[in-house]
Amino acid sequence: MKTKPIGIFLSLILVCLSLFGCAPKEETTQTTTARPTPANPVIRCSTTTSVNDSGLMAYLEPLFEAETGYDVLITSNGTGAAIALGESGDADVLLVHAKASEEEFVAAGFGIERIPFMFNYFVIAGPVNDPAEIAASESAAAAFEKIAAKGSSFVSRGDDSGTHKAELKIWTALGNTPVAGTDKWYISAGKGMGDCLTMADELNAYVLTDKATFLSMKTNLELGILLAEGEDMKNTYSLIACNPEKHAGINAEGAQAFIDWMTKQDTLDKIAAFGIQEYSEALFYVN
Repeated sequence: MKTKPIGIFLSLILVCLSLFGCAPKEETTQTTTARPTPANPVIRCSTTTSVNDSGLMAYLEPLFEAETGYDVLITSNGTGAAIALGESGDADVLLVHAKASEEEFVAAGFGIERIPFMFNYFVIAGPVNDPAEIAASESAAAAFEKIAAKGSSFVSRGDDSGTHKAELKIWTALGNTPVAGTDKWYISAGKGMGDCLTMADELNAYVLTDKATFLSMKTNLELGILLAEGEDMKNTYSLIACNPEKHAGINAEGAQAFIDWMTKQDTLDKIAAFGIQEYSEALFYVN
């Protein structure tokens, strides 16, 4: 009996399927880099209102957390209060802007090292009609002198912040530090930068502010920048890891990871570009 052609064809197909079925399967492998899980994933960062109010930390925080696996708990205060949290052991790392206080913090053994890494400028904002005529001043000191002589309203932070310390340094250089209550034109607010800008706007007053916070709020203000970027108005920000030998529970490894990430070139590039798209100029400059 002859085998029909269709039978031969089906037999060949069955043989091929059998051979392929017995062939060893090629294994596919994917290389994945697992993000390390920190032993202590929580970092307590004590920083200033200006860094927070400008939006910089809100921008950087999720990028750092996604890349490193850490969880950053940010507390925002004036620099004096921010440093006090480091002294009491309630912070692992500081991001502040008052050089003399930072150096005292490190000298007393509470901090490992002061690392300046970025800066911006204080500016004097005020009514656009500029009643004290400070716009042509050569320095912040000269502008303050005109404000005092005119008795124009001036809102001070009054909160021992870095901005407040910078303001007091200027008055001290003039030898004429105003006193709230006695000098009726001088208003000590005891508030953060954003609140002081709002108060100065409502009172049609002058105010010393970091430029970053002013630019982040300028659409809601009628104030204008009248004096900017004088030599006595540079505002430097530093990172300081708190000393674990002073207090138990300091996350020294996390603090160093945060400092390393904040000061690496990729992050510095992000800081240098922050604000350009929205405000047509950077809010901070990197060292």
